[in-house]
Amino acid sequence: MNHRILIIEDERKLATLLADYLRQAGFDPRCVHDGMQALERVRQDQPALVLLDLMLPGCDGMDICKEIRSFSDVPIIMVTARVEEIDRLLGLELGADDYICKPFSPREVVARAKAVLRRSGGRQTVHKEGLVLDEGSYRARLDGRDLDLTAVEFKLLLYLAANPGRLFSRPQLMARIYPDQRIVSDRTIDSHIKKLRKKISVAAPGREFIESVYGVGYRFEDNG
Repeated sequence: MNHRILIIEDERKLATLLADYLRQAGFDPRCVHDGMQALERVRQDQPALVLLDLMLPGCDGMDICKEIRSFSDVPIIMVTARVEEIDRLLGLELGADDYICKPFSPREVVARAKAVLRRSGGRQTVHKEGLVLDEGSYRARLDGRDLDLTAVEFKLLLYLAANPGRLFSRPQLMARIYPDQRIVSDRTIDSHIKKLRKKISVAAPGREFIESVYGVGYRFEDNG
């Protein structure tokens, strides 16, 4: 089993501290302090998980995350002090699996890493009425066409599709999509649902999968 974790962090003392805690937890941590070397190290080390700092000299952690996603589905946890950019860091446009804000406890990072690896280890594939969701590659296709979903949109659709007919409230969906319990408004879920519906309608006009129940929440319509 691959226990390698790549820490991409320019603060050397912090990187060393995280590496020590991860090593004690049974992982094999590797550190890289230069964002320019990050992509090469991901390809070279083939880690099971990447801890990626947002603020890196010479390049932006967001850009690195997007580049990694272009060739790998390795789980990525973004590390940041930019609390005001929560929505973006939750993977709306990046493909990150999770994020954690500085300052943090190294033990919290270890716990978060274990949780992400557990989730990634149990990846599933859902087939529903021409809709195919592959959690291993974060790929969604409808009638053979790519839906081009963001990570959060994919997680939301996968959760609904994996539980057809079950009605979920907005708080339930937020707890599933944002497991670190960051405070986001109900409108965040509504916004994701709206974007999902638009992408589904573009790929297959007239097709609808997500039903709204006024005042309650959403459910996946299983007509199969």
